[in-house]
Amino acid sequence: MIAQPADQYQDIRDAVRALCAQFPDDYHRRVDEQRAYPEEFVEALTRAGWMAALIPEEYGGSGLGLAEASVIMEEINRSGGNSGACHGQMYNMNTLVRHGSEEQRRTYLPKIASGELRLQSMAVTEPTTGTDTTQLRTTAVRKGDRYVINGQKVWISRVQHSDLMILLARTTPLSEVRKKSEGLSIFLVDVKEAVKGGMTVRPIPNMVNHETNELFFDNLEIPADSLIGEEGKGFRYILTGLNAERTLIAAECIGDGYWFIDRVTKYTSERTVFGRPIGQNQGVQFPIAESFIEIEAANLMRWEACRLYDARQDCGAQANMAKYLAAKASWEAANACLQFHGGFGFAAEYDVERKFRETRLYQVAPISTNLILSYVAEHVLGLPRSF
Repeated sequence: MIAQPADQYQDIRDAVRALCAQFPDDYHRRVDEQRAYPEEFVEALTRAGWMAALIPEEYGGSGLGLAEASVIMEEINRSGGNSGACHGQMYNMNTLVRHGSEEQRRTYLPKIASGELRLQSMAVTEPTTGTDTTQLRTTAVRKGDRYVINGQKVWISRVQHSDLMILLARTTPLSEVRKKSEGLSIFLVDVKEAVKGGMTVRPIPNMVNHETNELFFDNLEIPADSLIGEEGKGFRYILTGLNAERTLIAAECIGDGYWFIDRVTKYTSERTVFGRPIGQNQGVQFPIAESFIEIEAANLMRWEACRLYDARQDCGAQANMAKYLAAKASWEAANACLQFHGGFGFAAEYDVERKFRETRLYQVAPISTNLILSYVAEHVLGLPRSF
């Protein structure tokens, strides 16, 4: 392991590492082979209170900020796990905490904090619109004390292991709003009740052991008090979750990056070919060193995004840039780690190929690198909108 200087979050790091040590590589390898959900691991995190980190203390949580939540996610990945199994509860939480009614917070947050309920899923993306969120076609029509939902979502993760889901739907037709970001609303959906009443879940097998699904809504009725905040302001609300998501994903990529660096540094220091450790060769050293430098730089942007988010300041640019830098750095570290393990990098018992697959996802999700570049070009540099 590469020694890192102690910081203000060292107690959290030590505690999460101790918990993760109870779930070593062979546990995560077995779960991956079986394409299973790491139920025991997520339960252990919940019992220890880590999944309630962002819930205010008055509702049974720890009342921590996004910075602390990011450390938890980072350490899970750095320990060889995959936060993708549980990070939804982190980035979804502030949408409910910041924009939910007092009744909603008192009804749901204590149960989420105790583990009685899971809020692991957010349904935004659609097959015909992708990241063009304002064009989504799923509708929610108010009928008395109910909303009727019709439409389709795709790449909706952890639905099968979640009790509650954040849903974004259009409540006012696009043709009737002044700005295309208006007329969208957020709902808190009871997953089990929805499955009984009009929501169909279709799993999507994929290259990573990541439970994700396509959802179909056919006249699904949900109570009117499922609405979070004001009707029509959901796009602004959902940004709370999306900025948290991108920052947390950055932290996870940083954790992955350190995992790859730790593994490849140890291996190349010990692996001897032609009478010398392969790590003595600059052709091996330089890609590893370069990846480490980029991970350290991405880490700084992660902290800046967390600082702004926790201060409730605009952090869209910083969250996007942190995600871009960290995903790029972890992918380059993954390539170096796989390359310098040679054939052993492809052997499941070394865990490199598993982590390689997992970190590759973040070049695409939850937002692609090209769209981040477009965001920075338009919103930071002031260049003409490209689409």
